[in-house]
This record gives sequence, C-alpha cells and structure tokens, in this order.
Amino acid sequence: MTPTIRSATEQDIPQLLPLMRGLAEFEQYIDVFAVDEEVLRVQGFRKDPPDFQAFVAELDGALVGTLVFSLVPFTATATPTLYIKELYVTEAARGHRVGEHLMRAAAREATARGCGAVRWTVANWNTAGQRFYERLGAQPNPVWVDYSLSGAALMALAEAPGAAATDGDRSPRSAS
Repeated sequence: MTPTIRSATEQDIPQLLPLMRGLAEFEQYIDVFAVDEEVLRVQGFRKDPPDFQAFVAELDGALVGTLVFSLVPFTATATPTLYIKELYVTEAARGHRVGEHLMRAAAREATARGCGAVRWTVANWNTAGQRFYERLGAQPNPVWVDYSLSGAALMALAEAPGAAATDGDRSPRSAS
C-alpha cells in the first residue's frame, strides 16, 4: 500500500486533529495539549502567512499520518530551514513506509524553497524514531542541546526588572 501524500487542507481538520492528539499521547504531553479545530483553522489555514503547514498521508480515504512544519526564513547559512514540529503515523499504518513518504515530501518542499537544511527534535527515549531517522540518512546533532522556556520560568524572565527597553537603550529598537 502506497499512501497518497498531499498538503493538508482546511477540510482535513476533523481527521488531522486526532493525529496530532495521538502524537501528544505518544510523546506524553497530552496534559498540556491545547490544540482544537478552531486553533488549527485559524493558525494553519486562515492566517497569512500561516503559523504552520502540514502534509497528510492518506490510505483508502483516511488520514493515517501527518508531518507538521514551519519555515525559519533566516539562518546563519543565509538560507531558510524547514523545521519539522510533528511527524506522526497511526499505529495501524506503521510498517507501510508512511513516515518515509512524509519525510520525502518534506525534503522535496525544503529543496523547492531553497532551504539549506531540515531540522527536528526527537525524544531521547524514542529509539525507534531515532533508528527511523538514521535509516533515512539523518544524523543526531552532537553539538546543540535543545532547551525550552515555558510556564512560570517564561513569565518570571519576561517580568524581570530591566526587561523593558529604556530611552538610553542602544538596541535597534531605540529611536536614538
């Protein structure tokens, strides 16, 4: 069975959301998963430019996989980078190369847009995912460590004294 890979459309939202929820359950962040149909509609299909784009994999009329991505337009190489945020294939469709087809679509999209790289993260406990990516030719990045700032730590930093620009600030935001 070869899946049909195509760009997601607004009409896919009812089938796309369960795929995203499935990834949140698999990666154990379902407790903070806040995406709903309206969020997908607005952020993916009604904003210009959209906050994300997605490919979907279809088998027998049903969506069985998705790859959600965005572009980072400016990088040190002066070329954009395609950043994969989510790759998920339903358990029933695993073993049918659906993930590989989705990754090939991302690679084609990246080259068509002049990207110098495709990047993503994978959980350190997801050894099956790591083997899959390495089989495709990807290599783990031994230099960069993935960091995150959220919740109370994000708020504390944002509200820290000296966070706002002042008139004497020599940053590019300054009018002087």
